[in-house]
Amino acid sequence: DPPHMPPEFNVDQQQFLESRQVGKRWSWSAIRPSVVCGVALGNPMNLATVIAVYATMCKKLGVPMRFPGKPGAFGSLLEMTDASLLAEATVWAATTPACANQAFNITNGDLFRWNDMWPRIADIFGLDTATPLPMSLADVMADKEPLWNSIVAEHELKPTPYRDVSSWAFGDFVFSWDYDVISDGSKARRMGFHRFVDTEAMFAGIVTDLRRQRIIP
Repeated sequence: DPPHMPPEFNVDQQQFLESRQVGKRWSWSAIRPSVVCGVALGNPMNLATVIAVYATMCKKLGVPMRFPGKPGAFGSLLEMTDASLLAEATVWAATTPACANQAFNITNGDLFRWNDMWPRIADIFGLDTATPLPMSLADVMADKEPLWNSIVAEHELKPTPYRDVSSWAFGDFVFSWDYDVISDGSKARRMGFHRFVDTEAMFAGIVTDLRRQRIIP
């Protein structure tokens, strides 16, 4: 995309590296993911954990798993980046000479809409869905720490502080995107990186990992 009104720390970082690299023997590579999903407690930008904990609380309360975002976001196109895929792409760019001083968009390689993906994620938790109900997760979930603690105790989960599993503000941010969010990943493919991840399988795998680690029941 063309540049926009600064500041933008990603752009500033790359411009800094470009200027420092001139005439040097070292090189840089920039990897640009979409929403990164993986198992990472305490990460303030982990959408997968937001969804998993939200679903866990819906099940405990006996309510359907309603999509909490803007109405327009429910039908917009979106893409994700699996954390393991991002790691592989980072190693590839750092060890491939042709990638020196280049930037790459790295995403799973597929597109989805929440109105299709949301019921599939709900199925993983054995939950029904209902009409989307726009809400601020940061506000609605602010008083749910006692509920989380009761779930941890009931299911003998790993004692994880509520603050480490609840990046609700980031969930609000992503669920507010009432427009298509698509990046062009063809440059990485042209230069030899062909890995992709099925996003539905990614969400299922993350839930499995969270359960295996006794983070959620």
